[in-house]
Amino acid sequence: MEGKGQNQLTGTVSHVIFQNKENGYTVLRLKTGQEEVTAVGILPQVTQGEQVILEGSWTDHPNFGRQFKAERAQRQMPSEKQGIYRYLASGVIKGIGPKLAERLVKEFGEETFSVLESQPERLAQMKGVSRKRALEIQGEFLQKAGMRVLMEFLTGAGLPVELGLKLWRSYGQGAVDLLRADPYILTDPEYGVDFQKADHMAASIGVDWDDPQRIQAGLLYTLTHNLDLGHVFLPMNKLLAAASRLLSNGEEHIPSDLLAEGLEALEFQERVVCEHIAGVDAVYRQDLYEAEQYIAWRVTEMCQQELHPPEGIPELVAQVEQEQGVQYAEQQREAVELAGRVQLMLLTGGPGTGKTTSLRGILGLFEAMGLETALAAPTGRAAKRLSELCGTEATTIHRLLGAGYDPERGQLAFSKDEEELLDAQAIIVDEVSMVDIPLMAALLRAMKNECRLVLVGDPDQLPSVGPGRLFDHLIRSGIVPVVRLTEIFRQAQQSAIIRNAHLVNQGILPGLDNKNKDFFFLRRLQPERTAQTIVELCQTRLPKNMGIPADQIQVLSPTRKYATGTTQLNTMLQAALNPPTAEKRERKRGSVVFREGDRVMQVKNNYDIMWREADGLKGGMGVFNGDIGVITEIQPDAGLLTVNFDGRLVEYTGDMLVELELAYAMTVHKAQGSEYRAVILAVNSGAPMLLTRGVLYTAITRAKELFLIVGDENIVTAMVANDRQARRYSGLRARLMNGGGENPLRSKRVLDLLQEQEPETENPWA
Repeated sequence: MEGKGQNQLTGTVSHVIFQNKENGYTVLRLKTGQEEVTAVGILPQVTQGEQVILEGSWTDHPNFGRQFKAERAQRQMPSEKQGIYRYLASGVIKGIGPKLAERLVKEFGEETFSVLESQPERLAQMKGVSRKRALEIQGEFLQKAGMRVLMEFLTGAGLPVELGLKLWRSYGQGAVDLLRADPYILTDPEYGVDFQKADHMAASIGVDWDDPQRIQAGLLYTLTHNLDLGHVFLPMNKLLAAASRLLSNGEEHIPSDLLAEGLEALEFQERVVCEHIAGVDAVYRQDLYEAEQYIAWRVTEMCQQELHPPEGIPELVAQVEQEQGVQYAEQQREAVELAGRVQLMLLTGGPGTGKTTSLRGILGLFEAMGLETALAAPTGRAAKRLSELCGTEATTIHRLLGAGYDPERGQLAFSKDEEELLDAQAIIVDEVSMVDIPLMAALLRAMKNECRLVLVGDPDQLPSVGPGRLFDHLIRSGIVPVVRLTEIFRQAQQSAIIRNAHLVNQGILPGLDNKNKDFFFLRRLQPERTAQTIVELCQTRLPKNMGIPADQIQVLSPTRKYATGTTQLNTMLQAALNPPTAEKRERKRGSVVFREGDRVMQVKNNYDIMWREADGLKGGMGVFNGDIGVITEIQPDAGLLTVNFDGRLVEYTGDMLVELELAYAMTVHKAQGSEYRAVILAVNSGAPMLLTRGVLYTAITRAKELFLIVGDENIVTAMVANDRQARRYSGLRARLMNGGGENPLRSKRVLDLLQEQEPETENPWA
């Protein structure tokens, strides 16, 4: 059937030309009546002999001609002998080849599939087929059948079949039964299905609007969704109000008593914790509660720890000065000496205040003390920059901890934890303002009791993307030793970038008169003209006049939307800097076109993706949020896209492209932890919560040689005046000021042991 919009195609698979096992992308020949056509689409484990009904559209491939692009598929197993034979002979079932397939069909005819599914004993009666082999063949057959049922279930529910592979890896044969029992597992961040879609699916299988399962799922979804806004907990009244809006519709309203019962049930299940903290009745997700509690306990313990530093620390510091060829200022010397005396310290300061010199000094002191020291940062870019500054290898915190995906728990796991501690005797972490509560808890859990920790950062920069305001709360708690570097050194004062960054931080509008060599303002009142000017700067003006190539220029914007948001800027910059040619292959995802040569950014942590070094000598796992790379190769037919992240090559399948964005322009938040030769900031329009002093300050401090603002000076003035900081609900500061509390992990273990040892007794009052 063919016409406008969606078309339908029915036939039998005659040949599978190509199939990607990772994402299910398939190219096949389909026999429809008297003709054969080529069809492509996500059809995991489809094989020769299957009967399919495809929904999609006809396309003309530049190399392979006319083909049918399937968006949905219904699959049926062959029912006639010839179809059954072709299916089995294709090798789809491990252990069955053409010869055994022929014997099976001859022996069981149209009952063959029934025998394979539920009567392996009949299979074992055949000559040359042992009982063990019969059971292995049955298991393989059931697995293929289960995957097919799962795909059909998802298709029927209007959900992308790409989910099937993730669900199968997590739940195997029980995936469909589990989805029928609890459709709301799809709202887990691992699967990323919107609550409304999961809710629609739940309604279709008979889940009532006031079902306790639905209410509990809505409460958990609301709580988890707010992690993206930086909250560690939500006040109970706000959680209940938000969940009520989510769960209610125009006709039905969830009563408050049912919401309260749902919350009580989640607490009983140990999925949430309710506690009065920081003056409010707070509701935590269980994992975040334990993380915050653990940080408070461990930080307090470290601050109270009595160390026995070596005698003559001032002499050791003087030795480090001589070795490094520097002379410390008073505050720098204070920082280096303090690191030798305490187990935990914070080092803060803005640009040009000597943080790098102090950091090198602390590293040198630790080496002089014979301490094995690890350097780490939250992102790959920040870690690379730290390595360059210190002349010593640094890594991301995730790699330091051995981050990976745990398929059993379906979540991130670290190989280094309280059971297998890090070898390091001291750890220095840079850009700590970017570190969230869960990551800091993981780092502390993996540290030896006597391990020293130095946390370095700028509290005036934007907070972490993840939950909490860790660095700020550690500073403001008053219990952690802090050295604040405030003196701007003479050499740094010569930089208008550094001078103006400090002015902005003080709430003072910097000069926009273009009298400096490294800080400029270009007045463009119309957003469209702003965007056009930025393209000209990147394409011709800066490379020609300043000698800065386009790949060393980073465009920033406070927002993703509007004419000067990153979405529109990326489209325009891609067209100018990497236009389409006959030699450059492309891959489309939604409205975004990825092209060979494009600069792209990873936008979520992926712990189980494989990478290899460009020279092929080493490899590893994990690509992290904020990593920047270049697309080196696209294989359209295989559905593969290869990205080079600073020498690490990563292959992306079609379903993984949601993890990539064009990175010619990025938000200021995404640029944290990185430095660029030249930075251009677009300033025209955006939400007031994004047009803040902290955003402007962070943008300025990303530039090493040149900073340009293009846009409206009135908006710049408003940003300097707007010192608003979005509130983040967290109890860390309160816990630290109240003595840190107890170790939640130890308490939990003790409770578990007591429960295990508690004898069963009859209730005399029953």
